[in-house]
Amino acid sequence: MKFINKRLLFALLFITSTTVFAQPKKQKVDGVVAVVGDYVVLDSDIDLDYITLKAQGVDVKNITRCELFGKQLEDKLYAHQAIQDSIVVTDAEVNAYLSEQLDAAVEQIGSMEKVVKYYNKKNEEELRNHFFDAVKMNKLTTQMQKKIVDGVEITPEEVRNFFKGIPADEIPTFGAEMEVAQIVVKPVVSEDEKKRVIDKLKEIKQDVLNGSSFFSKAVLFSEDPGSSSNGGYYKMNRKTAFVKEFKDVAFSLAEGEISEPFETEFGYHIIMVDKIKGQEVELRHILIAPKVSTQAMKDAKAKIDQIRTKIINKEITFADAAKSSSDEKETRNNGGVLLNPRTMEPRFELTKMDPALYAQVSSLKDGEVSLPILDEERGSGKFYKIITVNNRIEEHQADFSRDYLKIKELALRDKQIKEIAKWSEEKIKETYIKISDDYKDCEFTNNWLKK
Repeated sequence: MKFINKRLLFALLFITSTTVFAQPKKQKVDGVVAVVGDYVVLDSDIDLDYITLKAQGVDVKNITRCELFGKQLEDKLYAHQAIQDSIVVTDAEVNAYLSEQLDAAVEQIGSMEKVVKYYNKKNEEELRNHFFDAVKMNKLTTQMQKKIVDGVEITPEEVRNFFKGIPADEIPTFGAEMEVAQIVVKPVVSEDEKKRVIDKLKEIKQDVLNGSSFFSKAVLFSEDPGSSSNGGYYKMNRKTAFVKEFKDVAFSLAEGEISEPFETEFGYHIIMVDKIKGQEVELRHILIAPKVSTQAMKDAKAKIDQIRTKIINKEITFADAAKSSSDEKETRNNGGVLLNPRTMEPRFELTKMDPALYAQVSSLKDGEVSLPILDEERGSGKFYKIITVNNRIEEHQADFSRDYLKIKELALRDKQIKEIAKWSEEKIKETYIKISDDYKDCEFTNNWLKK
């Protein structure tokens, strides 16, 4: 989906869906190996876990069947208790989540037809039905886990005591990190080019009003790779991860209505609403992005060269230059400092840094400004940037004052784990659980056998 908000870290969403979209689920006849409340665990569920882990590249040779069985029991306990606690996962929520996952799969594979074929289904409806129960189960489990730990907070004193309680030979080592800042200069799209795109979209709209097929126009002209082959089709609700401008227009239209051209960070769009079903909208859209001229790229390069020269000559600091001149609104007010999308802190652990960013900064000394780098972002096109390293922190043993936030995260996680363990112990006692004789010799962390 080309026009999803970049800050939503859509790649991560796709990764977390792999347990749902890994392999078709198969059931063995008489393969029930456990009952937890209203849920059963099949022997084939454990087989599927192995297949899924292997598909994700995990080395499973040291993962026992008992460990995977224990994880299945935990998930079923969460889901069962979620129902008892009146946690509701509606069909609409499940379908919306499925839509997001399928959109991600389309972006990865190329089209909905290819996704359907990949999972050996007849059509999209059959694919959705196949994964519906698994998604609902996962969402119940997630919401129950969230409810257990939501109220868990940690005080500075608890963090201090947690750190003091770590044996000297077990104090964690944190990898080398760096703080990075950048200034971005994007080429300016001419007003004539913007007008050309807007006029083209108006022409398409008029053709459709005169009887042409919006589907065919989207296939021919739309530059959204996630939907153009499918006639620009998307199904969405207000929680679907589209940029605000797109959602605002989509939900302002009546059935059959076509919007005027409007702009998002990805270009200009028109939308036609096919159907409105409660809180869901089925629509088609066409995206055309204005083209950047060769001269505009040259001007952007000249501008970033000029900014870099002023920084090198100490006429302005990197941070002030970012605030006054960077075209990246997410970072300019913070002096160009990048936030780690995983931690939302201005530190990047080198071993976990995006390889492209690492290649751009690894050879820089602290305070050194890179030469202009030509970069490209999907949906936004090409641009120039310069990068500097504000601070470099070598690999070191955890220090309470320097690494307080990381230690706090560890301490909070430890407290949450203890809270979950306490909750599990209580719920296992009051929940009907039956374990097959085949698994009664397993050594479980939890008291599933109620000994």
